[in-house]
Amino acid sequence: MKNISIIGSGSWGSALGIHLAHLGNNVKIWSYSQEEADLINNEKKCKFLPLATIPDGVVCTTDFKTAIEGTEMLLIVTPSKFVRKTIQKFKQYVTDQEIIICSKGFEESTLYTLNEVVEEELPNCKIGGLSGPSHAEEVSLEIPTALVIASEDDKLLKDVQSTFMNEALRIYTSYDIKGAELGGALKNIIAFCAGAITGLELGDNTFAALLTRGLSEMAKLSIKMGGEPKTIYGLTGLGDLIVTCMSNHSRNRRAGILIGQGKTIEEAKQEIGMTIESIDNIRTAYKLSKKYDVEMPIVNTVYEVLFEGLDARKAIANLMTRNPKFED
Repeated sequence: MKNISIIGSGSWGSALGIHLAHLGNNVKIWSYSQEEADLINNEKKCKFLPLATIPDGVVCTTDFKTAIEGTEMLLIVTPSKFVRKTIQKFKQYVTDQEIIICSKGFEESTLYTLNEVVEEELPNCKIGGLSGPSHAEEVSLEIPTALVIASEDDKLLKDVQSTFMNEALRIYTSYDIKGAELGGALKNIIAFCAGAITGLELGDNTFAALLTRGLSEMAKLSIKMGGEPKTIYGLTGLGDLIVTCMSNHSRNRRAGILIGQGKTIEEAKQEIGMTIESIDNIRTAYKLSKKYDVEMPIVNTVYEVLFEGLDARKAIANLMTRNPKFED
């Protein structure tokens, strides 16, 4: 049994709290919202997970000191754009906790992966990243899946594996935290595009072509940035890509559907009602493709649709009529 702090009370943070409490751990969740904290503490519910019940082993607080002191493991589960600012608010309370990054995305201003952000803010901590096909709605109900914990620290890998694993959640280990993080961030972009294809009422062939060529773009950038090829074709890349592109649980896919139907970014954000990581990730991936000189036509095209006013159907035509080439 461990004492575990979870920073973030959204759907994924709450689902992880539910899972870890079911395994007998003491879980403290930090929330920015007193309303959400009261809902978790008093009604044992999370507003983002209507079918789940919060176990007695979970408490929620809006105070960082209360959430972190006396814990051995700290999970960061905030939207990627808030990771650095949130750490800066709580790092005075961090001692020797193992830090597990459960968010997926980039820091747009620096083009950093979240591991790089955490390393910069908490340079003396052991850090790992948890990623893979993990819709919170299913994890909170103990529906089986498999994830990867990636870290350079062997003890952290073993600790997470032994703390998280049961018959509903299998944990694999990896040393490739760069590749694992890039897969988790980049798949959101392809899922957004998959949703747009659905919104445009295109076919299964189009969908399959997008996933395949999207995975190729993910792999090229990941390898160029130092990730291992096998990682992008494993759970944190291909596995997460499949579930995010195909499931209506995916807010990134749902946002893409709305864009394909002609809604604006702001209208899509308002209708989804939760953070849409893919929109911020698209800008960052576009910049990374230029920085590392990686050809990423899907990423470039969706960037043009969202931020330069390109019509979505014209975007499909542009992709289909690019210069002929060998498959890579």
